[in-house]
Amino acid sequence: MQIGVLGNSNSWYVHELQRAGGELGHEVVRLEFPRIVAECGIRPPGDELRQSNSGSLTLALSQGKGETDWRLAHELDLAALDAVIIRTMPPGSLEQVVYRMDVLARLEARGVTVLNSPKSVECAVDKYLTTAKLEESGLPVPATVVCENSDDALAAFERLGRDVVVKPVFGSEGRGILRVSDPDLALRTFRTLERLDAVLYLQRFVEHRGFDIRVLVLNGRVLGGMRRVSVGDFRTNVSRDGRGEAHVVTDLEAEWALRAAAATGARFAGIDILYDRDGHGFVIEVNAVPGWRAFEKVTGMDVARVVIEAIT
Repeated sequence: MQIGVLGNSNSWYVHELQRAGGELGHEVVRLEFPRIVAECGIRPPGDELRQSNSGSLTLALSQGKGETDWRLAHELDLAALDAVIIRTMPPGSLEQVVYRMDVLARLEARGVTVLNSPKSVECAVDKYLTTAKLEESGLPVPATVVCENSDDALAAFERLGRDVVVKPVFGSEGRGILRVSDPDLALRTFRTLERLDAVLYLQRFVEHRGFDIRVLVLNGRVLGGMRRVSVGDFRTNVSRDGRGEAHVVTDLEAEWALRAAAATGARFAGIDILYDRDGHGFVIEVNAVPGWRAFEKVTGMDVARVVIEAIT
């Protein structure tokens, strides 16, 4: 099989997937969103009467400095791939993000396995949509208010107990997340975000026990869990210097994780569960491009191999 991985050239995850794919006898090629070229209505010279097959999707390839893992060819037909694994979703304009999702949807329509599907990625990267779908599925979520102006945000700040976490609607790894408990700081924060035309996503701060639980799910089964312990920060992300520890997933955590993945349509997902000091649990997030480096260290599982096996 030939598998494409959308990821950065120095990505540990890309290298791991290439290593695991090679061990299993598959070719794994690194791809980049900015180099994808889509065509519609273009036919080969002399073949003008043939109907277009919904246009071509190719990737312009090069063999420049730092690109030694790319093949020496002018382009790669993406529709000829057996599967595509998404390992990065780089920042971009609204137009760029929508175009990338359109490309993934076209590949999926042509029979290419896309992990995760564009619909599930769209849902998981949108914190409001994810939280709404989790609540609709009967899962416990923290009290949340989403709005567009500072007056509504200040009213929500009061309703949520004057201690909130302000998150970017699009974001991961704890980046851009602020805890706000001072009314004056809240006013300045909300007005600044309003001037930036940002959506204000406020969540009641959960006074937790200094850790959360990451549950990794693939194809409707739980691969395992990890406790992420915060180090001098309310955020527990390993990327924010949190510490990973082994954790045995409880039956309830497994149920919540599987339901959360199903709610967003993600086949491969990292589900974050947070407990308050009274032991009440909340499903915080569904990550459709989950990292597993720290998870692998504490579980000993070869996740890259498991992922390749799941799509081949």
